[in-house]
Amino acid sequence: MNSDSESAPRAPAPVIGVTPADLDRAAAVILSGGLVAIPTETVYGLAADATNGVAVAKIYTAKGRPSFNPLICHVSGLAMAEELADFSPLARALAARFWPGPLTLVLPRKATCPVAELVTAGLPSIALRSPKHVAALGLIARVGRPLAAPSANPSETLSPTRAEHVAHNLSSKIDLILDGGPCERGLESTIIAPGESGAVMLRPGALARSEIESLTGSLRAPEAAQGVLAPGMMRRHYAPRARLRLDALDASPGEAYLAFGAPPNGVSPSLNLSIRGDLQEAASNLFAMLRTLDETHSAIAVAPIPGAGLGEAINDRLNRAGALSSQDGVREIR
Repeated sequence: MNSDSESAPRAPAPVIGVTPADLDRAAAVILSGGLVAIPTETVYGLAADATNGVAVAKIYTAKGRPSFNPLICHVSGLAMAEELADFSPLARALAARFWPGPLTLVLPRKATCPVAELVTAGLPSIALRSPKHVAALGLIARVGRPLAAPSANPSETLSPTRAEHVAHNLSSKIDLILDGGPCERGLESTIIAPGESGAVMLRPGALARSEIESLTGSLRAPEAAQGVLAPGMMRRHYAPRARLRLDALDASPGEAYLAFGAPPNGVSPSLNLSIRGDLQEAASNLFAMLRTLDETHSAIAVAPIPGAGLGEAINDRLNRAGALSSQDGVREIR
């Protein structure tokens, strides 16, 4: 393709469903080296053939993602995963318990692993998960190869939980969008690195720490000197354009208020993550509600979120939205 063709504006990506015929079409796009936005139970992913380095490079270009930030490989299950990585007994037990589901395992990459080096950002490890979504698994089965699939959004912006979010941000940069409806979990996968003697929590996510620790024992924190070991470890991530003020009990003039549970007396929330105070509901609503408020406000005050269970992951996403500063004792993200 000549440079004039490459620089010409692209038509918006078609948005189709997840019927067998739609999945056949999507598989053909991926096998030809294209990019397809796919639904999972966590967030929408931007999928390419993980064994095709040129296709994987398109993911980085479309997202504007730093090439030192590795990608998650989505697999059909343990059999496909064991062709790519070495599994310890603990890793195998975790996959048996939580796959398919929102758990990503970072494991030693096999010497014979066919996945492109760009997927793992030159690291000796690879991040693997089996998504709990019939369309995603159906697509992997049709392609017959692992899919590199980070969240289908520009780097450092809010992750998409609906097909229209993908279409708004990436439609002119990708080839096809599969619309599987709203994501059930609405929060990215939990990422851990299991070893011979326990496991390290690399990123909190849609699977709560307590569920994992029932198998692993206490999860350790990564060593700061090790740098970026897995997707989602960049300090600035998941950021709206609006300034965020966290642990806010009310809204200042000009701010939207994103509540959790019953709002304080006299406070009228713009949106409520969960009026019942349900952390699962809050997690599923987080990115969509931040996106909605970001479209109409330059500042968003966010109610305190408990740190237990999925609250750990929710607070992690809010804290990664930008560089932290402090104002009047309230955490603020600019």
